[in-house]
Amino acid sequence: MKHIRHELIAFFTGWILCSQLSACTTAIVSGKFTPDGRPLLFKHRDAGVLQNKLMFFTDGKFEYIGVVNSDDPEGDEIWAGCNSAGFAIMNAASYNMNENDTTSVKDREGIVMKQALQSCATVDDFEKLLERLPKPLGVEANFGVIDAQGGAAYFECGNFDFIKIDANDPQTAPFGYIVRTNYSFARDPNEGYGYIRYLTAEQLFYNAAASGDLTFQFILQKVSRCLRHSLTGIDLSQNLPRDGNDTRFVDFQDFIPRHSSASTVVVQGVRPDESPDKTTMWTILGWQPCAVAMPTWVKGGQRLPSVLMADETGNAPLCDMAMRLKKQCFPIERGSGYKYMNLAALMNQAGSGILQRLMPLEDEIIAKSIGVLTRWREEGMNTKDIQDHYRWLDDIIFVKYKNMFNL
Repeated sequence: MKHIRHELIAFFTGWILCSQLSACTTAIVSGKFTPDGRPLLFKHRDAGVLQNKLMFFTDGKFEYIGVVNSDDPEGDEIWAGCNSAGFAIMNAASYNMNENDTTSVKDREGIVMKQALQSCATVDDFEKLLERLPKPLGVEANFGVIDAQGGAAYFECGNFDFIKIDANDPQTAPFGYIVRTNYSFARDPNEGYGYIRYLTAEQLFYNAAASGDLTFQFILQKVSRCLRHSLTGIDLSQNLPRDGNDTRFVDFQDFIPRHSSASTVVVQGVRPDESPDKTTMWTILGWQPCAVAMPTWVKGGQRLPSVLMADETGNAPLCDMAMRLKKQCFPIERGSGYKYMNLAALMNQAGSGILQRLMPLEDEIIAKSIGVLTRWREEGMNTKDIQDHYRWLDDIIFVKYKNMFNL
């Protein structure tokens, strides 16, 4: 009995830890409600594998780019991505879609998303894929998808059924956006996770919708790095430590960025009158407050920015450098130390915090990228132009970012 009790404790401890790690904050936005008419797809990823990379694939009907765990060399599972048809997909784990389901088939979300990127051009295609795939699906997730025709929807999906929530339907998305964390509205919401993060994100998106600021920049900079806690009302960006030496540890749980945060993707889709080639996938690899956003396009081909792809170590250089900076924010590794962040390392009144020093660099990347994308929308885009921009992005990281922190 003692042996069985220890096994049960280990099982439930592992299950709870897994639930905490697979805890993403996500959203989709209808192009009818964005300032430029282009839909948005957002995933702030929390995961057990903190080293992430980008990979380019040609193994399906459509070419595609996907976020992949660094310990997955072949890219068998995709955790967010977009393809050459302008279709994009991501997921948030749900913990209430398969209640009382005893099937042993599970954890196939990354496989399903890879199949979708290989074969789907539209939201309707994805719905048909879910209907066609053998059951049980082996999933418990809120899948978010957008397409080049203006489609934007969530599919709250379990092993045997799914519910579609359309972001273009004013009955379900009156302000044009839908937020999901780690529970599905189609089932008992008390059985899920991520309620505090959901409310934080919901408040942010509600205010942005009211002020006409539903943009990819808002999501990257104001949502994925939000330091406000919706339950306690604490905003860590207020009342900052004096400088980098003024060590102040803060309880860092249930914010949108967490110790287990691994990457962020914001896909900016296209208007129906635009080529899907211009679908832009903005990615932050690594702990988001210590990394910068980088754009990629499927049209650019297999050679993505080298800082986003695995090098000889198997990790993406940008992710690896961001993880090294993260250690300054979480210097206590033993026991429960990972729950407590040294705020002074991230932000302080002197402006010497990691995030404060990185933001001008990211602003430069975004401004330059918007400039070339605006030109491409007017004149057309080609692989050479994209590769030129990728080389500039690599230089920014390998020179400015790396030297800024002596990495």
